[in-house]
Amino acid sequence: MRYFFKSRRFKIAAAILSVLILASVVAHVAGGMLSPQQSIIGSIISPFQSAFTSISNFFKDLNRDINGSEGLARENAELKNEIDRLTSSLLDYEAAVSENEFLRDYLEMKDNNIDFEFLDAKLISRDSDDLFGSFTVNKGSLHGVSVYDPVIDSSGLIGYVSEVGASYCKVVTVLSPDISVAAFDRRTGDLGVLSGTLTAVENGNTRLGNLSRNCSVAIGDYIVTSGGGIFPDGMLIGTVSAVGNDYNSLIYAYVKPAADLENLRDVMIITYFSGQTNLGGE
Repeated sequence: MRYFFKSRRFKIAAAILSVLILASVVAHVAGGMLSPQQSIIGSIISPFQSAFTSISNFFKDLNRDINGSEGLARENAELKNEIDRLTSSLLDYEAAVSENEFLRDYLEMKDNNIDFEFLDAKLISRDSDDLFGSFTVNKGSLHGVSVYDPVIDSSGLIGYVSEVGASYCKVVTVLSPDISVAAFDRRTGDLGVLSGTLTAVENGNTRLGNLSRNCSVAIGDYIVTSGGGIFPDGMLIGTVSAVGNDYNSLIYAYVKPAADLENLRDVMIITYFSGQTNLGGE
């Protein structure tokens, strides 16, 4: 708006306004002194007086609109600040609820597994080049983490630690071909070996292979770890989503992980459990 008052149009309008003001004053002063024969001057001046009134009203309206716009701008700014404050409060609340849920699950798992030593950790980055969902968390050797330590959340097995730094570690998930887990069907007891494949991961699954031709594995069955290695016994991996035959006529099953691997934020690293085999030698 400030550019309008510096424009050529405004300067012309101001000059005309000055002339009209002068003419109006002259008409007012002379109005009582003019004879009837001289009233023609009033007729000449009258249109200018009307124009002056219109222009004056225009500038009054303009000033009112400017003040109104400034008021709306202030009100909008105040509303935006209030929205930002409420949004920040909501995010803080959601973070607090998530943290409380995690702590509750953490304490419940400690109660149910008294021989486990847990370390809570937060996901800090994902490997965008890895199709199998590997990621990095904010705990490392300074916190007691070793290679091959199991990584879980309250839903089930996530994977294991594949690399350790001083203050971070990398985790491969159960979707990866790098992982090999002895597992069984909790309903039927059928044993197999779980490892990821390119075909399985296309639908967010991992693969349970080496199942007997006579196995009774079915869709919806729960698959759990059988222990005796780097993973504790009875740790839930996921549910069977499909069953098929491989080239050796052996049965395999696709398993949907119980843990929500795409939306992980907080995890638990098991730094020790009874019967743990530490293949990392650390």
